[in-house]
Amino acid sequence: MSFNRESDQKLKFKTSQKLKVSASFESMQLNPLLLQGIYSNGFEAPSAIQSRAITQIISGRDVIAQAQSGTGKTATFTIGMLQVCNFKSSELQCLILSPTRELASQINQVVCNIGDYLNVKSMAVVGGKTSASSSKNKNDLNLLRNNKCHIVSGTPGRVLDLIKRQVINTKKVKILVLDEADELLAESLGFKQQIYDIFTKLPKTCQVVVVSATMNKDIIEVTKKFLNDPVKILVKQDQISLEGIKQYHVNVDKEEWKFDTLCDLYDSLTINQCVIFCNTKKKVDWLSSKLLQANFSVVSMHGDMKQEERDKIMNDFRSGHSRVLISTDVWARGIDVQQVSLVINYDLPENMENYIHRIGRSGRFGRKGVAINFVTKDDVKLLKQIERFYRIKIKAMPADLSQLS
Repeated sequence: MSFNRESDQKLKFKTSQKLKVSASFESMQLNPLLLQGIYSNGFEAPSAIQSRAITQIISGRDVIAQAQSGTGKTATFTIGMLQVCNFKSSELQCLILSPTRELASQINQVVCNIGDYLNVKSMAVVGGKTSASSSKNKNDLNLLRNNKCHIVSGTPGRVLDLIKRQVINTKKVKILVLDEADELLAESLGFKQQIYDIFTKLPKTCQVVVVSATMNKDIIEVTKKFLNDPVKILVKQDQISLEGIKQYHVNVDKEEWKFDTLCDLYDSLTINQCVIFCNTKKKVDWLSSKLLQANFSVVSMHGDMKQEERDKIMNDFRSGHSRVLISTDVWARGIDVQQVSLVINYDLPENMENYIHRIGRSGRFGRKGVAINFVTKDDVKLLKQIERFYRIKIKAMPADLSQLS
């Protein structure tokens, strides 16, 4: 089956250099109530991706947008969507797909915050949430059934399920957003067919916006199946180095020496909040248990935990009640906690592109951050590959830790 909207058409890409750059949100001629929401949420001037992509989304063009982590990509497509939404109608007009429940919920919150003065009705639909039997969740489903929701943010499987059950009506959807598109469209994770199935249920005129911090050629090839003459706003790979984040490595020689090194760091560093990444759920549980036994205060999260538990951990971390979070890559993409100033890769990521997503949890939106990578003898080759891939040099961590701040 072909999903091409223009099967014989060659895609024509515009480069970011040719695009109009808006120096201010006012120059985008946005709804005054939307502007009020933007400014009340702390935005002052548009970031590089916002200054280029928002007006393209508003124009109705399909868009491929890539920019480094922490530069406001969520606000980019949120502002674009809210500008084109018809709030005189109560029907579903915008659909946002993302790979994790936490990210889908966070995006929904951003939509609600920026669209507050517009009285936007937005909802997160994720596995295990809207299917629950509580009266609140029944009401949520009724809002969808009765066309009382403008924007839905969800994971592909849950959204597809609700479309098939005719809970979500897609007849009036104007915009489909794929956030963290490289993960959504990767062969290994099983989202791609679900997204294709969702796409077949949308109007042929539906605008598609594809967003991610990393976008390889294979993923761009896949997007040709459902984008029509898109504007392509891409940052070159060697520009995605997250200049505000100092990156260091620590030679730990052997795997079993990592824990003592982490404890030494824990005692020596003064941080607001920290995320520690491990490659497996088993390692997350082990490291969390070891640190708790050593009287360090930590919380942990991975995909095998129940959603209620993950929500509580996320809320505690966002509010600052917990300062150190240990996680798998379920937390690597798009989750935004402004106070995170340090990321530790206890394990170097197996997926090269997840390196930039992980360290991008610190230094959000121009803030300063630090990333520390633990490197065993077996990891030296992988570290060199990461440096070549991003055209960066990851320095050895200085003996004087005061230099990290």
